[in-house]
Amino acid sequence: MRRKTTRKQPGSPPGTLVYTGPPVEEFELTVIQYDAHTYREFSLERVEDLSSRLDPSLTTWINLVGLHHVGAIEALGSMLHLHPLTLEDILNVIQRPKLEDYEDYLFLVFHMLTYDHAARTVESEQVSMVLKDHILVTFQERKGDVFEPVRDRLRRNRGIIRTHGTDYLLYALADVIVDHYFLILEHLEEETERLETQVVEDPSPQVVSPLHTVKRNLLTLRKSVWPLREVLAALTREQSSLVSRVGLYMRDVYDHTIQVIDMVETLRDMASGLLDLYLSSVSNRMNEVMKVLTIIATLFMPLTFIAGIYGMNFRYMPELEWRWGYPAVLALMLALGIGMLFYFKRKKWL
Repeated sequence: MRRKTTRKQPGSPPGTLVYTGPPVEEFELTVIQYDAHTYREFSLERVEDLSSRLDPSLTTWINLVGLHHVGAIEALGSMLHLHPLTLEDILNVIQRPKLEDYEDYLFLVFHMLTYDHAARTVESEQVSMVLKDHILVTFQERKGDVFEPVRDRLRRNRGIIRTHGTDYLLYALADVIVDHYFLILEHLEEETERLETQVVEDPSPQVVSPLHTVKRNLLTLRKSVWPLREVLAALTREQSSLVSRVGLYMRDVYDHTIQVIDMVETLRDMASGLLDLYLSSVSNRMNEVMKVLTIIATLFMPLTFIAGIYGMNFRYMPELEWRWGYPAVLALMLALGIGMLFYFKRKKWL
């Protein structure tokens, strides 16, 4: 099901802030600050309260949920000195994954995908990120994300994430987004295998709609992953000091993205093949039915011809006076039918 979205008025000047996504009610501003020995996590009701809580000595992750609050986005952009075009792209939630370098910060767009088990559909949400020297800001449309494993690592001080800066945090978030693609692919692979069994064993019309759903889900995944490959490749080559220390980690995420692309293409080929197999099965079944009906019609054509001749009401038909005329005609019709069946069998038409 397509989400209802709005579009910016044609001819609007650059930097016009219009939220183009579906209406939502949630607004949440959470802040996580940390270093190797310190960890703070708190929520704020107003963006204006954030400026007094920023600490340059700590790595800060700001997560804003609720892009429909355009005023809050504008206030945060003013506080962090973000370009108006960046704010416009954050609110325009139909962006493809991309990377833009604004010298003092990097702006990135990712697609965070989730799987709806009830509808068996893949839902896409745009996640925008702004990477500064000691601040990483993430913008989400609605509550619920795949970042909880990263938050858990920060809270528990697991691994090296608390000893590194915002560039490593950016890597961790990108990595968990891409890793979640594999979970979605597992669901789509299971669905494809189930449909494959159904097509082979019982190619009913009910299989067509799930097949199209799988193909649509794979298309959504493909539209998210292919541009992301370019973004991650650019990050590995980026000369900015903001990400110069995580190039090796980004290459690992890039490799995972290539694996996702290969799996998506394989599943797309399988889904297309299953649809072709279904159509072929239906066509073969129809051919078999038409073959039987044609043979039956062919068998009855000469029998109908004979019955039609002796069904005429002419007065002078010598066979009508024969004592054994009726059983003789029946025997002739039976012999003719058996002979035609034998002929069809010999010609391998049966």
